[in-house]
Amino acid sequence: MIHFKEFYSQKLSLFEKHLKDSFPEVPLPVAILEEAMKYSLFAGGKRIRPILLLTTLECAGKPPTIGLPFACALEYIHTYSLIHDDLPCMDDDHLRRGLPTSHIKFGEDIALLAGDALLTHSFSLLSGGVAQKHVRPDILIKIIHLLSNQAGLFGMITGQVGDIKKVQCSSPQESLDFIHRNKTGALITASIQIGALLAGVNEQSYQHLEKFGQEIGKCFQIQDDILDEVGNEEELGKPTGSDSKNEKLTYPSVFGLSESQRLATESFNQAIFSLEQSGLQTNRLKEIAEYILNRIH
Repeated sequence: MIHFKEFYSQKLSLFEKHLKDSFPEVPLPVAILEEAMKYSLFAGGKRIRPILLLTTLECAGKPPTIGLPFACALEYIHTYSLIHDDLPCMDDDHLRRGLPTSHIKFGEDIALLAGDALLTHSFSLLSGGVAQKHVRPDILIKIIHLLSNQAGLFGMITGQVGDIKKVQCSSPQESLDFIHRNKTGALITASIQIGALLAGVNEQSYQHLEKFGQEIGKCFQIQDDILDEVGNEEELGKPTGSDSKNEKLTYPSVFGLSESQRLATESFNQAIFSLEQSGLQTNRLKEIAEYILNRIH
């Protein structure tokens, strides 16, 4: 079996090629919109969500290639969320992935519209001919419904509102879990769920994979919070300390760094436990989970 770094690199290359091919071939009538969309979409990044989707398919014994249109749709949605997250009315960040954020380069108006265009085009990808080629219509509808919920009212958007308005649940931990289960975890979980639906796994395996996605999403966010406190700005490609500056509710602000690291490890362990119950060949998903837990950027 090839080393994890090589495995990840191969999946990343496969995905990046398809992502470029997924962008509309016909030149857009408003050149600045096309430029702004491409600027953020092709700025690099870990591509964790697409890689999780493709790897879930592979672990279930299916060819990852059938998941490529769906992986691209996920990345379009994730990129739109980053553009909007950086806006002055949200986090007001000026740097992402080592580059000026979209609103700094293009202005708030174009950044907002570029995000809107990426979100709406993701559903064009999901409902287009390439996505339909290897997927039954009922499964395709289920995936579109799931992603609409996880990226919207019952997931990412609700989490973002909770983050901005500092939602108060019965305890700080419940507030944190609510925000991050939705804001970050929902789309990460969706990547696993979509892979499982495309693979046609049984209901029991699906539930275990879903739980894996939820726990690894939580682990990802805790590590993100930790890196905002102690990470290297050059490696992260963005300023650290923005959560503190914006008085965000984070795991380190509530629990401190040491306990946050323990909570991240606890979520990782729960994720692996669920994964092992799925009945799939899960080594590669375990390796991605380890990467998420130990990442430094």
